[in-house]
Amino acid sequence: MTRFPRIHRTWPMAVLALALGGAASAQTGGSTTGPAQTPGANTSPTPGNAYPARRGMYGWSEGNYSLIPYSSHGYIGFNAGTTDWDAPCGGGGFACDDSNNAFHLYTGGMFNEYIGAEIGLLDFGRADRGGGRVKAHGLNLSLVGRLPMGRLSLYGKFGTIYGRTDSEVLPASGLTAGKDSGWEGSYGVGLGFEITPRSSIVLEWNRFDLNFEGVGTRNITTTSLGYVHRF
Repeated sequence: MTRFPRIHRTWPMAVLALALGGAASAQTGGSTTGPAQTPGANTSPTPGNAYPARRGMYGWSEGNYSLIPYSSHGYIGFNAGTTDWDAPCGGGGFACDDSNNAFHLYTGGMFNEYIGAEIGLLDFGRADRGGGRVKAHGLNLSLVGRLPMGRLSLYGKFGTIYGRTDSEVLPASGLTAGKDSGWEGSYGVGLGFEITPRSSIVLEWNRFDLNFEGVGTRNITTTSLGYVHRF
């Protein structure tokens, strides 16, 4: 499998700078709250137009908040799925399997209807390698681009992960036991379906690069199904 170049420790700052730039652009690009309302005027939605400002998976309406700085229209989500490890198996005829599952807990917010940011915790489980097990988990930061299409939404993620790996392997496997960590790249794509104006189900594919002791940078890909709730 093609290996991607190692991403330097300045990568997280670049992602945050892009995020802040998106926030500033959203704030100076014009108001999204619509025309001012006359005091005492009836602002109730008209029949057949119950959610006139909502479009796409995460909607777009006034009054929403977010846990992400400089953003609004926040949400939280939880995904569970399967993994594919690009870590080596080693020699000696030992078992070599991927972990059974992976979990992703995250929160995000939008700078405008199309651009947002997410932060999340990932647990990639334990994979059988080299007569033992290799564990991996991480903290992920991503910029998110969305294309709303009614109740459906396509989106992509591009960012960085601070990953930690722990290789518990036997010397006879030819692999190196030990722990490694560092900032590397991540990206993914997904499809969301809006169940209600505040909840969605999502299907995602993501790739995360991580550092493994004695091996260098390898990747773990995940395919997951999740639930998202908007504030």
